[in-house]
Amino acid sequence: MPKSTAEVDCKQPANIVTPVIDSYKCEGAGDCEEVCPYGVFALRKLTKPELKALPLGPWVKVLVHGGKQAFVVKGEECHACGLCVAACPEKAIRLTRLAAQEPRV
Repeated sequence: MPKSTAEVDCKQPANIVTPVIDSYKCEGAGDCEEVCPYGVFALRKLTKPELKALPLGPWVKVLVHGGKQAFVVKGEECHACGLCVAACPEKAIRLTRLAAQEPRV
């Protein structure tokens, strides 16, 4: 079950970093989805075009693990707590700083 946002020591406000999932490594364990207090991740089956885009090794791993992978669905909600990075057994997640936004005039 995800921790409540009050229990998490986040390093950044939202919309500064976003998680990036390496589709060649992700085996769809779903640990990221379980630990994220902000609902940034979703686990789902890959579409046929997504499966076709994978090389043979990752393609076989995905099929063996039920054809599912994790996806970032609300990256702008990430607060850089790092729970997903620590929870991922495949080490398939990294946090990346978003490009600086232009100041509004």
